[in-house]
Amino acid sequence: MATSISFVKGHGTQNDFVLVPDADDVLRETLDAATVRRMTDRYAGIGADGVIRVVPTDAVPDYAHLADAAEWFMDYRNADGSVAEMCGNGVRVMARYLWESGYAEGPVLTIATRGGARTVHAETDETFTVEMGHARPAPTRQLPLVTAAGHTWPATAVWVPNPHAVVFVDDLAALGLLTEPPGIRPATLFPESANVEFVVGHGERHIAMRVWERGVGETRSCGTGVCAAAWAAMRRDGVGAGLPYTVDVPGGRLVVTERPDGEMLLTGPAVLGIHGTIEV
Repeated sequence: MATSISFVKGHGTQNDFVLVPDADDVLRETLDAATVRRMTDRYAGIGADGVIRVVPTDAVPDYAHLADAAEWFMDYRNADGSVAEMCGNGVRVMARYLWESGYAEGPVLTIATRGGARTVHAETDETFTVEMGHARPAPTRQLPLVTAAGHTWPATAVWVPNPHAVVFVDDLAALGLLTEPPGIRPATLFPESANVEFVVGHGERHIAMRVWERGVGETRSCGTGVCAAAWAAMRRDGVGAGLPYTVDVPGGRLVVTERPDGEMLLTGPAVLGIHGTIEV
């Protein structure tokens, strides 16, 4: 028999998601990898970069210890159905959904993720800042090599908390259409694969980037990837903590600031779109 699922479509700088409210934790088995792939299909489904199941934290056994800090858990799946630690754009969208649906009150909200608890601050009705945690560089000094569009570059490996390989290039347009996953060597550095950010400088504390997301493909934006790219640019440029970096992505603009304590702050929009019900 078909299961009826309510959903909300949302995006942050055009990194888009299907949010599935599941306050009673009854959809855990229904939202398997095949169903997620069907829902995110842009031709035969709703279309999205990922699915966010909005579920009480105390209903998720491995993360129930976060329930005292965060009532709600972000159960995130990439478009191919694979599990991801979190999504920086998605957590802003989820926070806006919780506020507008009456599940949360006040200008500050903490959401549990597989990467830890993330606190979201409502700056305006459209703009939100997420405390993204600390960037963690690779445990080795060996630089990964990324290959795409017939070129190979050294990359910076960093986890925020998703794994990223950041590449500084001369021209984003020269990459052409990114239709195949970039190659990453050595593969042992990223045993679960990684997102790849291609970055160019646009001026003082201003960069632009394109991103290939594991489990999705090239997307219009990636919140953890924007943080990874800004973190790498700060180190390349010798910029200290506390100074914001503007990051342009195909879907819009985000701002990243590293606090003196190392916390990465991501500021940008969150937009809610259509609401509906589907049967799977």
